[in-house]
Amino acid sequence: MTFDQSEFDIRCEWGENGVSQLAPISDVVVIVDVLSFSTCVEIATNRQAVVFPYRWRDESAASFATSMAAELAGGRGRGARYSLSPQSLLGIPQRTRLVLPSPNGATLTFETGETPTLAGCLRNYRAVALAAQKYGKRISIIPAGERWSYGSLRPAFEDWIGAGAIISQLNGSLSPEACAALAAFRHAQVETELLVKQCRSGKELIARGFEEDVILASTLNVSACVPTFINGAYVHADA
Repeated sequence: MTFDQSEFDIRCEWGENGVSQLAPISDVVVIVDVLSFSTCVEIATNRQAVVFPYRWRDESAASFATSMAAELAGGRGRGARYSLSPQSLLGIPQRTRLVLPSPNGATLTFETGETPTLAGCLRNYRAVALAAQKYGKRISIIPAGERWSYGSLRPAFEDWIGAGAIISQLNGSLSPEACAALAAFRHAQVETELLVKQCRSGKELIARGFEEDVILASTLNVSACVPTFINGAYVHADA
């Protein structure tokens, strides 16, 4: 097909449309939402928590958390014990069951269907790449991006280089899109933290008082945890 990059082993495409095109013809999909869904999932599952993604932050989220005997993550900076702030999850106890609403990362997770799905970020990019290759050669990396105020996709620098970081560790033929993400990561690798702080998403979080979240999300290759989506939840796995 014209848009599915099927002639290449390693594919990369943005957001929901990327998932719909690539997931059905892939052995595994990696969701990359650096600020902050996939970073939160990595930190929480690395501490043996179980993370249930949820698409919406509304009254239904509380009902869903109750049905799963799980704690509901609140809004960042609203006094909740846990939230989409990676810093809030650094001390989460083992075996905590956490519902994590996210309009980007959670939504993409549920769009992958029956295709094995991993959560990747800058912190665990090598481990995720090693794990992805165990599923097969056809690997699709999905940078989540953000949304403009009018609802359309906003490609996000941090997700693009996160995708490129994972691609840097993969073997196989690369689509042009995957090559572009790889080039972006190689450019950013020397001063990743500075560049993520300077990008639109980073500046927004720093202005809101969450610079530590940006620093945590910018740290390269410090985790061997591979969050794997199984039976509706992300759980810890090793590469």
